[in-house]
Amino acid sequence: MGDDLGDEWWQHDDGSEGEAEEKKSQPIKEHPQAQKKAEKRKKLTEKNTTAKKKKTLEEVSNPPPKQESQKETSTKPTKKRKRKKKTITDVLAESDPKPGCPEDLQNFFMQYLSDKHSVIEREELKLDDSFFATCNDLTHSLSSYLKEICPKWAKVQRQHTEKSSAVLLIVCSSALRVIDLIKQLTTFKGEANVVKLFAKHIKIEEQIKLLQEGVLHIGVGTPARISDLIHKDGLKLEALRFLVLDWNWRDQKSRPLMGIPEIKRDVCKLLESGIVNKCKADKVKIGLF
Repeated sequence: MGDDLGDEWWQHDDGSEGEAEEKKSQPIKEHPQAQKKAEKRKKLTEKNTTAKKKKTLEEVSNPPPKQESQKETSTKPTKKRKRKKKTITDVLAESDPKPGCPEDLQNFFMQYLSDKHSVIEREELKLDDSFFATCNDLTHSLSSYLKEICPKWAKVQRQHTEKSSAVLLIVCSSALRVIDLIKQLTTFKGEANVVKLFAKHIKIEEQIKLLQEGVLHIGVGTPARISDLIHKDGLKLEALRFLVLDWNWRDQKSRPLMGIPEIKRDVCKLLESGIVNKCKADKVKIGLF
């Protein structure tokens, strides 16, 4: 009976076993809803991965500022804004300029004398109101002011023939201001000889020799150099008639002539070195320009 079936009897079966094998080789089909959920999860995963990559690139290109730890923040003292104090320059710059008057110079000079002289000496060196010429009311140029206090200048300069002695001395705070004032003298000086009297451009010995060679009408300089020349007898006071202080001018820091400590001291020394005695003799007038 077995021989009648032959060797290939299994190939002619009803096909149930072949179908079973095919089913095994085919992929198992998922439920439609489960398939949708899987696709959704896949999309979310891809989206999150893209977002993370983008965030990482932004952090690399723009790193966040370093944050202080809570401990460091609590221990670090908070800085208070300090209110900026006004300097003397600020106060002077804001204040309106006031024309000088004899009382201003008198107060400065008496304060200077109080540290070095007795009461009797201070009384002898006191600056009287009669020692002063008309003061500048801030409306004058240098030339117009000098014409007011010395209207007969042309005659005065012609009569002056003494060497080493000026008729008019103008005192200011710096070499640059000296040059500026000399330029302003153009309409006043006429044929007068004007000399610069400051330390930067010439040694004092050389300047004394130059003063001895020619007639000097107007000297414009700093108080220190003028005082030194008087002390060394290089500049004489015999012909002096006017001492003009550059009183109302202010420097780059808004300081007036007597607002600069060293200049204030030098001006007072100059007054003490013979000017006051000449004023007492009614030979010299002090002007505040």
